[in-house]
Amino acid sequence: MLNNSTNTVGLVAPQTMHFDEALMLECGKTIEQYDIVYEAYGRLNEKADNAILVCHALSADHHAAGYHSENDKKPGWWDICIGPGKAIDTNRFFVVSPSNLGHCSGSTGPRSIDPKTAKAYGPDFPIVTVRDWVKYQKRLADRLGIKQWAAVAGGSLGGMQALQWAIEYPDAIRHAVVIASAPKLSAQNIAFNAVARQAIMSDPSFYDGRYYDYDTVPTSGLKVARMLGHITYLSDDAMGDKFGRALKNEQLNYNYGVEFEVESYLRYQGESFANRFDANTYLLMTKALDYFDPAAKENGDLSAVFEKVKAKFFLASFTTDWRFSPERSREIVSALTDAKRDVSYLEFESNHGHDAFLVENDDYIDAFSAYMNNIEVSK
Repeated sequence: MLNNSTNTVGLVAPQTMHFDEALMLECGKTIEQYDIVYEAYGRLNEKADNAILVCHALSADHHAAGYHSENDKKPGWWDICIGPGKAIDTNRFFVVSPSNLGHCSGSTGPRSIDPKTAKAYGPDFPIVTVRDWVKYQKRLADRLGIKQWAAVAGGSLGGMQALQWAIEYPDAIRHAVVIASAPKLSAQNIAFNAVARQAIMSDPSFYDGRYYDYDTVPTSGLKVARMLGHITYLSDDAMGDKFGRALKNEQLNYNYGVEFEVESYLRYQGESFANRFDANTYLLMTKALDYFDPAAKENGDLSAVFEKVKAKFFLASFTTDWRFSPERSREIVSALTDAKRDVSYLEFESNHGHDAFLVENDDYIDAFSAYMNNIEVSK
């Protein structure tokens, strides 16, 4: 329910910006026109130097803070960090949070109508990359009158976008906030994504991605993909503390139904996700993760990539995050240090695994707030 305290941005409404200028994608294809849905919190100052871009992770979207209605049970996905007096203080900053191209929350994606065919793009929607997202975000910034972001911030896949911003447009970003992220996926992470995609594509209701034409959804595949993903977002300690080996009905049934509480929880997560997320979008988002590797153009030398960046960096990681472990953040820190860039790095104790950047943690929030408070903006 809507929290009426003073540290919330309150009720918010998504906005849509239409682009007629074609966007050439890394895959070689072109999106001739597209819509981007975004939310904005706070006010842009006269010099337009207080803008923060918030980039979302795989299953999140533009709704980063506040509530869409009085009856919302939960606020936006990063509400713990965005609002008056919070780490990203909307009394100081103008915050822009878009839903990425290819997503299923209003921005143009597989469920959108292709003007060439008058039908949903479906599997014909081209593969998009983190670099493609940064390109459309730059156009969004230009439309909003923002020549330089005070900061670009995000966790996980959002942190990758912050990194790409610093690399792609060094003069258009002053600070990069990269939380629980990595310079590229490990083989294990690519493998998890491959299994998730295979679960979706093997669902009989997938129809090679054209399930819209059959008025169906590959629900079973999406459920399994989400269940697998959710396991990787949590730590062993978190799952143990929350569920242990607790039985749903206090006894073993000696069958293959749901017996343990953790099984019931994962099924609930899978069903909830399948009811709100698009399967083709899930395939696209995981591919964007797989392809991210900015050091590839320098034969794997990340420090060489960072030599031209001008932004200052804040990086944070969490002890039990095994999906994007602290070692991955330290790779970025080491490369930035080698390139003689300005970087602050902190590792926080947490038993919440990869989801820790979304969870209340006083040390994490205090450090994040302290860094953001030191970003200079005009009054």
